[in-house]
Amino acid sequence: MTHHADSPPTVPSPARERSEPSTGAPGVGRLIGLDLARGLAVFGMYAVHVGPAPSQGGVIGFLMELAQGRSSALFAVLAGFAVALITGRRRPKTGMAGRQAVAKVVIRAVILLVLGTALTMTGTPVVPILAFYGLFFLLVLPLYRLGAKPLAMIAAGWALVGPQLLYLLKPVVGGREFPTVGQADGIVSLLFTGGYPALTWVPFVIAGMAVARFDLTATAVRIRLALTGVALAVTGYGGSWLALRLVPGAAEAIREAAGEPGMPSMSSAPSGSDGIFGDTSAGMLVASPHSEATLSIVGHTGVAILVITACLAAMDAFPRLRRLAKPVIAVGSMSLTAYVYHIVAIWLLDTEELAVPPLFILLGFIASVTVLATLWSRVFQRGPLEWLMGRATGIARRIR
Repeated sequence: MTHHADSPPTVPSPARERSEPSTGAPGVGRLIGLDLARGLAVFGMYAVHVGPAPSQGGVIGFLMELAQGRSSALFAVLAGFAVALITGRRRPKTGMAGRQAVAKVVIRAVILLVLGTALTMTGTPVVPILAFYGLFFLLVLPLYRLGAKPLAMIAAGWALVGPQLLYLLKPVVGGREFPTVGQADGIVSLLFTGGYPALTWVPFVIAGMAVARFDLTATAVRIRLALTGVALAVTGYGGSWLALRLVPGAAEAIREAAGEPGMPSMSSAPSGSDGIFGDTSAGMLVASPHSEATLSIVGHTGVAILVITACLAAMDAFPRLRRLAKPVIAVGSMSLTAYVYHIVAIWLLDTEELAVPPLFILLGFIASVTVLATLWSRVFQRGPLEWLMGRATGIARRIR
């Protein structure tokens, strides 16, 4: 198994707006829905890192393929929610409260940069995203006072321009190969050459900030968001499907770069996953995970919005489902802890050398983190790393 490129992130569960007890009120359902989406993304992340290869086919292979890239994109969109929740979701904070919120984001970003670098240096066959997340938080922070429309326009513009800039700049800043596993090579990696280059991943975060600005308790808003998600997914994946068949020589160039027969699939990537497909400009037409192309960003954003909208609606509409989903919600509520847990477990167990089928390893990871999160949440409101993060960002309250 090679899981070098797709390291779905985890968003530290944002400080919750708990203005009322868990009585089924729409506001509470909305927040539980975010934790459900985050929990599903955690499981998708585990699937990418220790699960079976998508190439095995069947239902399991299809699910593994769905997790590729889309789990990390979902977490990146949820990172935008985290920034919005900290800085004022519907109404951005100003004055002293605004300064304290900005300080909280900065402290959180620095911690993620340090923690992510430490995880990278363990040398696991995973590219931890936490350091990238820290940079994402800093890059989007100047936008926190903007409304939904300007945020959406910036996200769209960045998605259109960023991949093209990355394609032109990568040869200048060190080639198109990702750094070696376990190599933390600083700002160049975080911006351009790493597994989640900011130049092409920040649009996910800005899109999440834009979605967070809406009244997510309103059914009409949720319907519009769901339709937007469908439109983006169709545009991204459908546009790529058409382009690879209509642009002369594009499909052949991708096949040669990927070293695979037939048309590229949703999860096709060259060996080693070097981002922009194999140094060929045809890679700009691909919507597969980590192609870093515009169509990939568009498609993945659409899927993320759909998942978030569905989770929000389901938690409000079906109280019984909310009870059944409690274990997944518990995992989502402490996703930073869950993320670090699985990286450390991969490092300690050396999962690639275990004589155990990948599916069993995946089920073991999911079962263990679910049990631990469920038991922990019965005693504590936040996960251990989330609690520590809260204590650290509490320093911001001293700002006047």
